[in-house]
Amino acid sequence: MSTTKVNIVTLGCSKNLVDSEHLLKQFEANGFEVGHDSSEPSDIVIINTCGFILDAKEESISMIMDYIDAKERGDIQKLYVMGCLSARYKKDLIKEIPEVDRFFGKFDFDEIIRELGIQKRKDLLFDRKLTTPSHYAYLKISEGCDRTCAFCAIPQFTGKYKSVPIEELVQEAENLARNGVKELLLIAQELTYYGIDLYGQHKLPELINKLSDIEGIEWIRLHYAYPARFPFELLKVMRENPKVCKYLDIPFQHVSDHVLTNMRRNISGDQTRELIRKIRDEVPGIALRTTMLVGFPGETEEDFQELLQFIQEIKFEKLGVFPYSHEDDTWAAKNLTDEIPQEIKQERADWLMEAQQSISEELTAKKVGQTLKVIIDREEGEYMVGRTEYDSPEVDGEVLIKLNQDIKIGEFHTVLITSSDMFDLYGEVVI
Repeated sequence: MSTTKVNIVTLGCSKNLVDSEHLLKQFEANGFEVGHDSSEPSDIVIINTCGFILDAKEESISMIMDYIDAKERGDIQKLYVMGCLSARYKKDLIKEIPEVDRFFGKFDFDEIIRELGIQKRKDLLFDRKLTTPSHYAYLKISEGCDRTCAFCAIPQFTGKYKSVPIEELVQEAENLARNGVKELLLIAQELTYYGIDLYGQHKLPELINKLSDIEGIEWIRLHYAYPARFPFELLKVMRENPKVCKYLDIPFQHVSDHVLTNMRRNISGDQTRELIRKIRDEVPGIALRTTMLVGFPGETEEDFQELLQFIQEIKFEKLGVFPYSHEDDTWAAKNLTDEIPQEIKQERADWLMEAQQSISEELTAKKVGQTLKVIIDREEGEYMVGRTEYDSPEVDGEVLIKLNQDIKIGEFHTVLITSSDMFDLYGEVVI
């Protein structure tokens, strides 16, 4: 009797990836042959969709249609869809794409397991089948969001903020460490709110310290902080705990008071500048990654020029830019007119990225001659490719080292940086 093959295709963010990894572990423990984003033939395909912005929604729909074609050819038997897009537009999707065998919401894990005719393994609730390299893993510390940003629809389909209890996160992290994970990337829609709903106070510093006590964990990296009412006690932990990377992903979105007010970000431009100054003063050498949103309704040329000047003055170590698009049922879509032409939005995004490229080239050049701790992620061509504590996987720069038989994937090495380009560093192992 042949083994049923299940392939999960994950789209969107790392939070979706964690969900897929938990499901993969359940399927594998129940005797299925499992794959992730696999090109191999499968009996069952589950698409874990993203529904955040227009491009992500279009990618999800395109992937669904591709697998419908595969089903019609007989390459797969069953096609299921889950995740954010499915949660957000479930009724419409059922009506418009009846070829999908069943649509599930974002958190319908038990229903998915029952649909496949298996029993949930409660002893594996804190276990996952990693899809990342075995030395790093994402750790999702909460679901949902209580913020009311004008442009964001995520709270509509993820619900109110819900922290995962500290003891459960520690147990999951201990399991990851026993399986070789050395770097934890903490993720949430909003990290800095962690604990308020469950404990009545900020608990991120306490969580970080407990995670750092786990044997085998060497790096802890923080993604997606919120600028307004930032918990400054977090900075002490980042400065004093040697396992916490000097890295913070904190999307600021804009700096113009006019735009920030329309975005409902609950912070001013001056407060933003003061927050950045305080973070850099209290955590010397920290790398800040941020995201900017251009073309928001009402953004004037003066607003954009203020943002461009801000980028040039602050010199963020990492920066991403998105042109604004109306999202269904958001405050902005209901109350503001999306009047800025798409070509203007894209032009503004391009201007910011051009400025950031020059900044990045300048900052990477300053690392030449330094020796840095590097974790090796993979072998690619003639190089071993790794990262410093100032770089997160897939979104930031890398360190390229000429192939050396003494360098192994998943290990830390001390590397002398010998040269740089716009985003990446080149070096040689010294220890």
